[in-house]
Amino acid sequence: MSTASASAPGRVNLLGEHTDYNDGFVLPTAIAQQTRVTVEKIRHGFVLDALGERTPFSLEQPPRRQSLRYVYGCLKELQDEGVELPPLAIRVDSDVPMGVGLSSSAALEVATLRALRRLLELDLDDVRLARLAQRAEIRHAGVQCGIMDQMASSLAEPGHMLFLDTRSLARELLPLPPGSAVAVLDSGIARSLAASGYNERRAQCEQAAQELGVRALRDVDDPDRLERLPQPLRRRARHVFSENARVLQARGASAQEFGRLMSASHDSLSKDYEVSTPQLDALVEALRAQPAVYGAKLTGAGFGGACVALCQAGEARAAARAALRAYGAGGRILVA
Repeated sequence: MSTASASAPGRVNLLGEHTDYNDGFVLPTAIAQQTRVTVEKIRHGFVLDALGERTPFSLEQPPRRQSLRYVYGCLKELQDEGVELPPLAIRVDSDVPMGVGLSSSAALEVATLRALRRLLELDLDDVRLARLAQRAEIRHAGVQCGIMDQMASSLAEPGHMLFLDTRSLARELLPLPPGSAVAVLDSGIARSLAASGYNERRAQCEQAAQELGVRALRDVDDPDRLERLPQPLRRRARHVFSENARVLQARGASAQEFGRLMSASHDSLSKDYEVSTPQLDALVEALRAQPAVYGAKLTGAGFGGACVALCQAGEARAAARAALRAYGAGGRILVA
């Protein structure tokens, strides 16, 4: 085989925001939009064709372009595993929205590794593939991400939720609550502080766990213990504790109860974790005001980007349009 193609979806997180790097529980779902990667053996070198640019690169040193580092990282991680890589031309096509919190980077990594798995006939299961994708992002793109995005892109399915314990990687595919559908809306606000804010929150959680004498905030079993923490560590830990509880409560919940948990998640992300913005709060409120919406929250790291809503089946697009009219200019529907 000289050519192989594969695809992987973006994801939207319904519950479990900022819990994956605290060894907690998450509940993402795959979206319909996909990233497609084609790999072809060539005579020499490596070349990436993406975003309208054709860029030669080498495995000897990291490329300057950030978008290329995700692909480069996947190749390097396979090389470090002992895989002999032939010279390759790599073409990327994607309709996963970028920069709004739908894990376009994880979709790119998983699609790249899937295509290479097919081309090189690698013995690589979906969980190990997700781990390699995560390592590629951490080691070569410089993003200290948890495992949720890569596991969701590798294992989740549209119309189902992936319940995932990010410590053990125990997982279960669950149906969406009966009679519900998902809508995702872009706030129109770029996530300009997402990287720095994400790293700061992660460091605060690690500090809080250290002060509480636990391996990770997932291990706190009594919320009263959080009261000994100074601010803002107390607020950060309180969000993680309550968010893990919401994910566990959501398994098997009705659409109404699931929506209530999503709205409570947003309130916690806004007040305790402080990763929302006035625009995200306004868009969530516009969504909640729609009769066909059960609940809504920001999705992803925050500081801009997208919101997700659980809607009555068959009403998601109409509810999203009505919410955008109330929200004002700048927003757009990504999934409905």
